[in-house]
Amino acid sequence: MKAVVYEQFGLRPELQTVPDPLPEADGVVLRVEASGVCRSDWHGWMGRDPDIQLPHVPGHEIAGTVVAVGAGVTRWREGDRVTLPFVSGCGRCPECQSGQQQVCRDQFQPGFTAWGSFAEYVALRYAEQNLVRLPDGLDFVTAASLGCRFATSFRAVVQQGRVRGGEWVAVHGCGGVGLSAVMIAHALGARVIAVDIGADKLTRAAELGAEVTVNSREVDVVTAIREVTGGGAHLSLDALGHAQTCADSILCLRTQGRHVQVGLLVAEHSRPPLPMDAVISRELEIYGSHGMAAHAYPEMLGMIESGLLRPDRLIGARLTLEEAIDALTGMDSFNALGVQVIDRFA
Repeated sequence: MKAVVYEQFGLRPELQTVPDPLPEADGVVLRVEASGVCRSDWHGWMGRDPDIQLPHVPGHEIAGTVVAVGAGVTRWREGDRVTLPFVSGCGRCPECQSGQQQVCRDQFQPGFTAWGSFAEYVALRYAEQNLVRLPDGLDFVTAASLGCRFATSFRAVVQQGRVRGGEWVAVHGCGGVGLSAVMIAHALGARVIAVDIGADKLTRAAELGAEVTVNSREVDVVTAIREVTGGGAHLSLDALGHAQTCADSILCLRTQGRHVQVGLLVAEHSRPPLPMDAVISRELEIYGSHGMAAHAYPEMLGMIESGLLRPDRLIGARLTLEEAIDALTGMDSFNALGVQVIDRFA
């Protein structure tokens, strides 16, 4: 099969021909019909994920067709149209047993703990409890865009953030995660404030439901949000993953507000200084959000089928497998608007 492979961290990947994968006893092989290109893939390529062993194939936002099934798999058959969370739980540990597969102790992550979906085929483990059947009306490209950014945002806003209609929700960073959060919060009746440094991204956020946009290059973010909301946001999300956006997200909250950290904080930003004085004096709540378990997908998929959520509006460039190389290596520029998806593999 053809696959995008890198031999060293930070070295430009190449399109190579490699052996087709075989299914493990607890897994399946998918023909990849679509794969998102995510900034987490870029972090992995830069050597910031200890699970990656070289040589490596990136890609963790997957939609495809089952073409081979392991001996221990009973729920899935060849021809099934599926997607999956980027975190697949083992099903055995205490976290999985309590329904919290997104923080599994022995998680399988395509594109990180194993080769991923920048390829014609991908082998997936723990298939029985982690594959998600696609509704007939959901196309592969849109389904692939759900796997990391949209599903992560859905859980961050709905489950971790506990959003309620009429609340002010601030979203810091309007990439794929942030724009997803804007759409989801707006659909659930929140009043959304979008924050970014790019005018084009703020315009897109307004189109997707942001009532207020704030350019952080032009104004003080915390002051602007506290003024427009009359005291601060009820819920705020750092969808970028930066020391500054994390602090802004916490400080823009009203008393007893809720901060959710969605964007991945890595390298020099992995241990940022936090305004704990404000957390204590205003009794703020701080949460992390790490994907969403497969059993939680039906609520999100139901809102998509009803038309209340339109993740297809977030799709940006559609790429060939070879074009994905430039998309991956260029992700540090933040120039892409919307979710880039590979949909041609030949």
